[in-house]
Amino acid sequence: MTEKLVIIGAGMASGRVIEHLVEAAPSAYDITLFNAEPRGNYNRIMLSPVLSGDKTYEEIVTHDAAFYATHNVTCRFGERVAQIDRAAKTLTAENGEVISYDKLVFGTGSNPFMIPLPGHDLKGVIAYRDLEDTEQMMAMGQGAKVVVIGGGLLGLEAAAGMAARGVDVTVVHIMPWLMERQLDEAAGFLLRKALVEKGITVKCAANSKEILGQDGHVRALLLDDGTELPCDLLVMAVGIRPNVALAKDAGLAVGRGIHVDDQMLTSDPDVLAVGECVEHDGAIFGLVAPLYDQAKVAAATLLGEPAAFVQKDLSTKLKVTGCDLFSAGDFADGEGREDIVFRDPSRGVYRRLVIENNILVGCVMYGDTADSNWFFGLIRDKTNIEEMRETVIFGPAFQGGGSLDPLSAVAALPRDAEICGCNGVCKGTIEDAITAGATDLGAIKATTKASASCGSCTGLVEQVLAVTLGDDFVAPAAATVCGCTDMTHEDVRRMIKSQKLTSMAAVWQACGWKTPCGCHVCRPALNFYLLADWPLEYRDDPQSRFINERKHANIQKDGTFSVVPRMWGGITTPAELRAIADAADKYDVPTVKVTGGQRIDLLGVRGEDLPAMWADLNAAGMVSGHAYTKGLRTVKTCVGTDHCRFGTQDSTGLGIQLEKILWGSWTPHKLKLAVSGCPRNCAEATCKDIGVVCVDSGYQISIGGAAGMDVKETELLVQVATEQEAIDVICAVTQLYREGAKYLDRIYKWMAKVGLDWIIAQVVDDLDNRQALVERFELSQSIYRKDPWAEHAATKAQQYQPLADLSLEAAE
Repeated sequence: MTEKLVIIGAGMASGRVIEHLVEAAPSAYDITLFNAEPRGNYNRIMLSPVLSGDKTYEEIVTHDAAFYATHNVTCRFGERVAQIDRAAKTLTAENGEVISYDKLVFGTGSNPFMIPLPGHDLKGVIAYRDLEDTEQMMAMGQGAKVVVIGGGLLGLEAAAGMAARGVDVTVVHIMPWLMERQLDEAAGFLLRKALVEKGITVKCAANSKEILGQDGHVRALLLDDGTELPCDLLVMAVGIRPNVALAKDAGLAVGRGIHVDDQMLTSDPDVLAVGECVEHDGAIFGLVAPLYDQAKVAAATLLGEPAAFVQKDLSTKLKVTGCDLFSAGDFADGEGREDIVFRDPSRGVYRRLVIENNILVGCVMYGDTADSNWFFGLIRDKTNIEEMRETVIFGPAFQGGGSLDPLSAVAALPRDAEICGCNGVCKGTIEDAITAGATDLGAIKATTKASASCGSCTGLVEQVLAVTLGDDFVAPAAATVCGCTDMTHEDVRRMIKSQKLTSMAAVWQACGWKTPCGCHVCRPALNFYLLADWPLEYRDDPQSRFINERKHANIQKDGTFSVVPRMWGGITTPAELRAIADAADKYDVPTVKVTGGQRIDLLGVRGEDLPAMWADLNAAGMVSGHAYTKGLRTVKTCVGTDHCRFGTQDSTGLGIQLEKILWGSWTPHKLKLAVSGCPRNCAEATCKDIGVVCVDSGYQISIGGAAGMDVKETELLVQVATEQEAIDVICAVTQLYREGAKYLDRIYKWMAKVGLDWIIAQVVDDLDNRQALVERFELSQSIYRKDPWAEHAATKAQQYQPLADLSLEAAE
């Protein structure tokens, strides 16, 4: 006997339910389909190509009138359901007609979230959700001005579609980088760069304050910094929320969405729900893959067949305005996690793998996503990657051989092993090209296209060259700073000094930068080189710093921050501890942790609370611990002669002196020190960047330790007899490191390049040079030995305030 099935909502999930039903049991149900939009099922994902003009609406229709007629689906398009009587198993249409059902399916989808800014109800303020919204954007003529609030996928697609039609589009995004839920900061930067190149203005970390109108129509968007962005149309694309109003009125169990079990049944066994309106085991859904899985399960349930919806680990593979993006897993920073990163900024390629205990837990790719399915498989299957760690970043085509000898690994590959995934070039093709006379990377690119696209296989192509040519292979020149220049870091530093370049613009001009204003790779490096070499002439550029250094706190994965006040040499007082405890209570800090560097970390501080917390800590005499900087972090000490039976010198006092001299200094990478009072080395000085071990005859100073991704013991620099000598040597070697090291090289990497003997000659043997280094360091410290917390708390607190608290209505 045919039963009556009513479906509310003609979205992509409900459309798939109908497909499964009519395919498996075409006569099982007499189907009636309601839809508030005056049309049937269409591919909502493809609205963006419609907006840009690449497709027409007719091309994205999934079920046309003939489909509904063939399968006897009664269409009630342009009609809303006003009421549901579950006891009577009827529903009432908005025209008053009462319709009975045996089974009912909710596919009501979601509603666009509209930020309740003043002026949000003006004409010309729209969401981006359906065909009507799309048509309004398509009506904007060339030269019209449109503001899009929201730098997620939907907002960027809206912006790109209108920009393709000649519209002047500005994207306003509250977060520091675009698509922050799918991309990390580096990939977000590259996406922003690509959008800007397409003529779209992008404003990140921008808070909207008010929508301004004139004669009842939108005129401009006002930002909280006073900037006005004129617009003829304002599009809000800031997320969606499940549409549960009708289900709630019908008495069904709802939370964020309509509650469903594994069979997609609601709290009423005759009512099902699928799509963006549902909540399953606390999760709601926006990607199409789980929606289609739900539809398949719902159809099986309606037919009395066993089936269960299971949430799966999902990856996100997208194309935004022609830019390929991929993300999967958890790519947030965390203790015990390590990154493998590949960058080719000139070609717009970025790849980052996040590894924990030799398991790939997260992946972000930009520009070349050909290997994304393989990486997702590693994450999903929790594959141990220890044996392929050195080549895993290059993808599945490059695995093989021993991990400790890359040349052996390449030599072991068969001739049909794919080396260049972009262009499908195998090892044998490259070998044949080498035999024919292509003996360098440029020639290989020209003849085979290997390494000519994304560049991610460049290292392996060079290894094939080395294996094939043997001693005739000429190693490539040192790596350049980034794709903006052909110069190495060392070349750039020499130019800055010899030509007295005191601004970024001067560096770009003198060094022939290929881009107008650098990129996310070179700007932080140049910013450091300039302030290290010309502390009086150059002004630090906060926008060329990483987010932690701009906010003077470490951002956490949930958007909160950690605050670490400085404790000189690891020493604190009851008054300071009370101030920390009071701050933790006052600002509802969820986690207070003792760090390995003898500090106290307040984790989970809201961004808007930072200036006030800093002011409170300042009032107790505490300053920034700079736990977020490429600069001095901590000087760890033991108690030395103050309390220890074995202490030979005042290690605590020396540590305090060193920290008070060095704090605030910027260095190529983070700088950690320790002072141990005797050879028992309780402060672990022999694994720090600079370590001091006190002995009866004085102070043994060693450098180049590491205890992170690399573990290295320090090497002895010198033993001196007095505290002052120790301080001078440490200041001198720090300045030498500042003046000569490559940005983001720790001391041990710099030392490997220049040699310990050379460093000894500069700071130990040459006393005049040592004194000159100390003087230059002190000159720089006269500018930078200051507390940024005090400055921001006093003059920049407003920059930390949010536009509004939307936590109770978070966009999904």
